[in-house]
Amino acid sequence: MRAPTVPIVGSERTPNRRLRRLGTASVLVAFAGVTALALPAGALMQDPPLAVNVVSVSPGLTATYQFTTLDNQADPAFNQLLGINDLGTIAGYFGSGTSVSQPNKGYTLSAYSGMTYTNENFPGSAQTQVTGLNDMGKTVGFYADAAGDNFGFWLKNGRFSSFSAPGAAGKTKTTQLLGVNNEGMAVGFYNDVNGNAHAFELDTKTGAYNPITIPGAVQTTASAINDIGDIAGFYVDAKMVTRSFLLRGSTLEILAVPGASATEAFGVNDSDQVVGQYTLGKSTYGFIEQNNHYTTINDPFGPGATTVNGINNLGDIVGFYTDATGNTDGFVAQPQYLHTGS
Repeated sequence: MRAPTVPIVGSERTPNRRLRRLGTASVLVAFAGVTALALPAGALMQDPPLAVNVVSVSPGLTATYQFTTLDNQADPAFNQLLGINDLGTIAGYFGSGTSVSQPNKGYTLSAYSGMTYTNENFPGSAQTQVTGLNDMGKTVGFYADAAGDNFGFWLKNGRFSSFSAPGAAGKTKTTQLLGVNNEGMAVGFYNDVNGNAHAFELDTKTGAYNPITIPGAVQTTASAINDIGDIAGFYVDAKMVTRSFLLRGSTLEILAVPGASATEAFGVNDSDQVVGQYTLGKSTYGFIEQNNHYTTINDPFGPGATTVNGINNLGDIVGFYTDATGNTDGFVAQPQYLHTGS
């Protein structure tokens, strides 16, 4: 799950523009665009294997994911990659936000052309996370001011715009934008006076605002939107169970990994491939879902501690994992499709 923002007041450090590539590894996974892993209830109660589930697919198409760890040297101990567009640009941030010396600081990163890092922080903010981006040069995210209040923002052509949702209230106000599509439609959530999350959709071009409600939910977060307008996210019901959803127009699909105690969707592409994380005991695993078929994703350097946050239309995924030393490391994984015979 994306780390919550902690209010920090302090000076911004000058980032080192070199990124550390800690290592790569290839693992075999199902191509999620064809028939993949159909899981009966309880099938995931045992830990998945070290890397990624290997499943048979039809018509004999598999994919080898090449995992690459990416850590900004400004704070190599904590990086989260949160979104990737079709141009290979990645949204993310460094810094755990738990101390004055480690505030959240946002950036974008090119995955396809030299791993170029670009600092991105809302002017005057104490902390910033860049959470999503489209192919048209617009990024979205949220920032914390000196008082600890959170505001959503978007950036286009060098101009920042700030947003606080109607209804955002409480001792600390919170509005966060988490995803944006090529039409400039953004999604996110705000917290009410009781601290409950409410999902919404925002047109960053016109300012039109629409709440998103899920039947039976007491808290709802909209985390991603594709170019068709389909929205992915997660919610908490009255029994405090966390499930995910995919909203296609007026059609609502509920997503829950069989046997998991919680399922959280963080990204979706135009093929309605949904990515996120699920929880088994004290472990978290990334997943790719399509047509109610789930494939488990484990970064080889963080088995049982992997989150997938974004997926583009090429099938590239980004996220983060916790390594053996306790560091949080970002990763990008790109599929190479292989025909293995029918």
